[in-house]
Amino acid sequence: MTSFKSHIVIGAVAVALAAAVQAADPVRIGVAVGLSGANSVVAPAVVQSSQLAVEEINAAGGILGRKVQLEIVDDASGAVGAQKAYDTLVFQKNVDAIISMETSAARNAALPIVARGKKPFIYTSFHEGRSCSPWMYVNGWVPEQQVAPMVDYFRESKGAKTFYLIGNDYAFGRGMLGFTKKYIEQRGGQVIGEEYLPIDGTDWTPILSKIRSARPDALLSATAGGAPNVALAKQIKGAGLSLPYGNLAIDEGTARNMGDVATGIHLSSSYLSSIGTPENEKFLAAMHKRFGNDLKVPNELSEPQYEAFFLYKAAVEKAGSTDPAQVIRALGQVSFLGPRGEVRMDKSRHTTLAMRLGQIQADGSVKILQTFPGVDPGAQCPNIK
Repeated sequence: MTSFKSHIVIGAVAVALAAAVQAADPVRIGVAVGLSGANSVVAPAVVQSSQLAVEEINAAGGILGRKVQLEIVDDASGAVGAQKAYDTLVFQKNVDAIISMETSAARNAALPIVARGKKPFIYTSFHEGRSCSPWMYVNGWVPEQQVAPMVDYFRESKGAKTFYLIGNDYAFGRGMLGFTKKYIEQRGGQVIGEEYLPIDGTDWTPILSKIRSARPDALLSATAGGAPNVALAKQIKGAGLSLPYGNLAIDEGTARNMGDVATGIHLSSSYLSSIGTPENEKFLAAMHKRFGNDLKVPNELSEPQYEAFFLYKAAVEKAGSTDPAQVIRALGQVSFLGPRGEVRMDKSRHTTLAMRLGQIQADGSVKILQTFPGVDPGAQCPNIK
């Protein structure tokens, strides 16, 4: 008969072996992103920032002594692709968490799958706001942070009183421009036209003809980003429209790839590569060193992706475990000092941000016109505890 002491020894060995196995097992983080579709223009930069973050974390000892492993899948920038991508990440690969920059359509399709699988999800894209889930935190901007700098600048510096709004006909475009219209009217301005093109549409010509006839003081757009931004900017230039133009969905990386058609476009961002902080300089140096001539321009969609890995790491270390419920509780209590400044997702599962109003220059760089520190996201998800 095995002695009681032997049982204790065997039990201790089993616990030690289990701990060793867990330590050897990597922390798997899923990244669903539009490698194809509308977001394919910006996806490569998002992948690069994810890779750098993981390499830096692993070089510093990983998370709780475990290496981090990336699982990257294509969501095709839309709902159908996202359903397939998240089924793969959640139920086949059984990742520990998901950190993703996606279209609103992809995010909305993904959330029920995330909830069913009970996976911590950090959504890193700017979006139209009011998208909530017990399993999601957000470190990108929302309309309450992004719209006011643009509209107020056009009103005060350009004398704009009438605005024309155009966008893609889906959650982001409708949500952003709905908020923008209300804000313009609250500030005493007038929206004299509002038009939408399907998310997969490419011909803005009929809408641009209406804008020419309406003769607004300023134009604001909210597209699905990436490829739609490129098509729209080319057609605006081709139509000879020269009014003040603010794009509520463009990022610096896309702008630099657009050539002279982007020159003069205004944007409102929480991250621009010209931010002069030690953290941003360190980030840019690391990106250049890692990717060299293959580097995609770090931008508003890729930088939040980078910092989200460190926020997840901080949450796991605070929780002392990758247990999903414990990590979710911790995500609202941790912070990370990164290229944009300190980021803490404690405002309705969103974060206060410094916003920068910029204008795209002839060389594709963005000149910062104004900076707005500490802009609150407002009451996004007050009922999610």
